[in-house]
Amino acid sequence: MRVGDVVGGALMLTGSLLTLLAALGLHRFPDIFARMHAATKPATLGLVLLLVGAVVTVGQVAVALRFGLVAGLAFITAPVASHMVGRAAYRAGVELGPDTVLDELADPDGAAGPPDPGR
Repeated sequence: MRVGDVVGGALMLTGSLLTLLAALGLHRFPDIFARMHAATKPATLGLVLLLVGAVVTVGQVAVALRFGLVAGLAFITAPVASHMVGRAAYRAGVELGPDTVLDELADPDGAAGPPDPGR
């Protein structure tokens, strides 16, 4: 057994655990805005750790380049998609979670909820 196999396996195991935590966060978090966080940050980092572990295990440059492209696209698309889902949910009037203390997007006049779509 090579050292690269052990390191790659540890990285892949860590990435799998982060992806599992992301899935649990999607299930457990109270509102869509908290779930956006769970859908992007740990899942993206978990994917990157899985890919790095696979590259370390395989040890080929061609595989590293392909997986680097996959990781780069994941880092670009996941946060943008999450932002757009959150923005659409807020504008649609999805209720904030019960633990939310401050709505920074509310009207400055103190009115709660999403802004008027006509603006």
